[in-house]
Amino acid sequence: MHIMTNLEGTKIGFIGLGLMGRPMAKNLHQAGAAVTVTNRSPGPAEELAILGASTAASPRDVVAACDIIIIMVTDTPSVDKVLHDVDGVFAGLAGDEVIIDMGTTKVRETKAWADEAKALGAAYVDAPVSGGTVGAEAGNLTIMVGASDDILPRVMPVFNVLGDHVTHIGDVGAGQVTKTANQAIVGMTLAAVAEGLTLAERAGVDPAKVRQALLGGFAESRVLDLHGGRMVERTFEPHGRASVHHKDILQALELAEQVGIDLVSLNTNLELWQKMMDRGWADLDQAGIIRAVEEK
Repeated sequence: MHIMTNLEGTKIGFIGLGLMGRPMAKNLHQAGAAVTVTNRSPGPAEELAILGASTAASPRDVVAACDIIIIMVTDTPSVDKVLHDVDGVFAGLAGDEVIIDMGTTKVRETKAWADEAKALGAAYVDAPVSGGTVGAEAGNLTIMVGASDDILPRVMPVFNVLGDHVTHIGDVGAGQVTKTANQAIVGMTLAAVAEGLTLAERAGVDPAKVRQALLGGFAESRVLDLHGGRMVERTFEPHGRASVHHKDILQALELAEQVGIDLVSLNTNLELWQKMMDRGWADLDQAGIIRAVEEK
């Protein structure tokens, strides 16, 4: 496991302890940070408390105890709520804090909230991640950072605990643009793998052996390896939920509209994710997209 113990004396707040947030907060605690957590449901926070983290009743209380506040929640409305509630992050700012959104959030809103934070004396960073629960647990996430240059020295030690591949893309919002591109590529790759394996099976060939063969050629990818394995084994318990990827594809198409381009393949890809939502498969792993491909 990749954990660097260089965060002694750093007070880090962590808001949102879901599939990704829980292991990320745990890794920060193990790296020596003084971690204060809060979550909508108390169970995960209590779990972190047993390990030695502090718990807070609300995001506002987290801010009171911390210099760096990480938000890891499901979607843009959830980030909005965490920031703007009566007991939200913005209500608790004293100035000079750094707010880091590590979820996948809309670009336009991210930039607006960064302006708001700046007016309140705080810095705002968008640092969405890729790598799923496997990467979160191992501390080797890919982290795409949107931040002003002057804030990087404060946040890089934190990112180096959580990830192996950390890239400063540009100013605030650049991280979310990068993650949106990532989700578009991954969403279409998931569909491509599902369609290829389904085609092989319908043609009477073992998809497990097809996957094995393809891992040595141009079709090789992390998705073919990891998610293709789940498709072959029919293991769809969620490491990354289909509902989240559906949301991310919608966000990518919204950004495409804002910048004036028509993404033909991505529009087609949305149909499969929408089918998963319509069939009640929202909580399956992303690899469950193969079920949408298989169903006529």
